[in-house]
Amino acid sequence: MKKDEKKCPICNGEKEQGKVTFTVDLGTNLIVIRETPATVCSLCGEEWISDETAENIEAVVREAKMKNRMIEVVNFSLESVA
Repeated sequence: MKKDEKKCPICNGEKEQGKVTFTVDLGTNLIVIRETPATVCSLCGEEWISDETAENIEAVVREAKMKNRMIEVVNFSLESVA
């Protein structure tokens, strides 16, 4: 990250690499993805995910929709969506 990219655009706090819980509410289904890699502001808690992570989340959501479970809870893993 460039120096100016390390500052949160919302509160000017410091952005740090971390992990978050990402939730997708599809109305009839709820998908919870734990341990999702993200950049997180240390001050306000705002979260950002990379394009690659978003693509992997989309794959997890597609797979969960096919299972047709009301609630699906998974840990983020690149291997599980390969």
